Amino acid sequence: MGSHGSDISFFMTQEKFPRAAAQPGELLVKPLDRNDAAAVGRWEAYVATAPEATFFHRAGWQNILHTVFGHRTFFLYAERGGIIEGVLPLAQIKSRLFGNSLAALPFAVYGGVVADTTEAATALEEEAERLALELGAAHLEYRNRAPRHPEWPTQDLYVTFRKEIAADEETNMLAIPRKQRAMVRKGINHRLRAEFDTSADRFFALFADNVHRHGTPAMPKRYFAALLHEFGKDCEILTVTAPDGTPLSSVLSFYFRDEILPYYAGDAEQARNFYANDFKYWALMCHAAQRGIKIFDYGRSKVGTGPYAFKKNWGFEPQPLHYEYRLYKRDGIPQNNPNNPKYKLMIEAWRRMPLSLANFLGPFIVRNLG
Repeated sequence: MGSHGSDISFFMTQEKFPRAAAQPGELLVKPLDRNDAAAVGRWEAYVATAPEATFFHRAGWQNILHTVFGHRTFFLYAERGGIIEGVLPLAQIKSRLFGNSLAALPFAVYGGVVADTTEAATALEEEAERLALELGAAHLEYRNRAPRHPEWPTQDLYVTFRKEIAADEETNMLAIPRKQRAMVRKGINHRLRAEFDTSADRFFALFADNVHRHGTPAMPKRYFAALLHEFGKDCEILTVTAPDGTPLSSVLSFYFRDEILPYYAGDAEQARNFYANDFKYWALMCHAAQRGIKIFDYGRSKVGTGPYAFKKNWGFEPQPLHYEYRLYKRDGIPQNNPNNPKYKLMIEAWRRMPLSLANFLGPFIVRNLG
């Protein structure tokens, strides 16, 4: 494929890792050495089959967080007799702007402990608490899909949207509510094209412009390039173009087992005139079905926002996320998000800033948000 992409669809083959039986002996908690290929391979094999694991439990995030953002990482695993029984990926974000925290996992919508046994889960979380205190963290955060510590303060700002998709296009089209289905068909009638890019160039231009219009800083371009490199066939960029080749809308997606997660997206201002955003997700859904994907994970949204309404209009129902916090040096849960009124003036100022300056300054801010 050239740098401007291809219409060729790719089919994912899922490598299967058999889960070994637990062995007798002492349970040990160890840090993952990202340069130890054998240890990384065992971690990946465990995550590939652990029922509660997500894409954000993959070992590659340790490289991303360390090399792109310079954050300290603590990817913990519990093993007995050489057999992994649980994992807990953690990273520290320490900044003057937003304080000192330890989370599973920054820049991820899902996280927290994944374990086969209660003993392994407890051992991993006890080590996480010890680390948090040793690092002087103001709080420890778990981005759980299911509750684990109902006694802890919980952030209820976010929900996720996940739904099964069928193997054929017509069934998936009919599953979209009528009004939204009409939007998709309008995009199809505009003769839009869906292309897969081998670089992050077109995606980043659309993404950076999009977030700038919303008054928020953009991730650095090298972050998206690193994702493509680190996760290979499990990370793809789909870009929608007008008939004349003008890029209108783009999305970077992750694949994990039988799921697809469209995770980062950006649109040009004129995308709305072509219904390019609607067409983009329809094209992605068709491509995912061709790859044998069963679950379309529309991702996290804040309750009551435009993206929340958009996903509901596609027939997806919100599912609560359970972000749990162990507070050490805070009186309440940190609110480092655009809904916080104290950021209103900053958001307005960011919108007025020249895009080139915003793209230069953005990475210095966003790396500390997580």
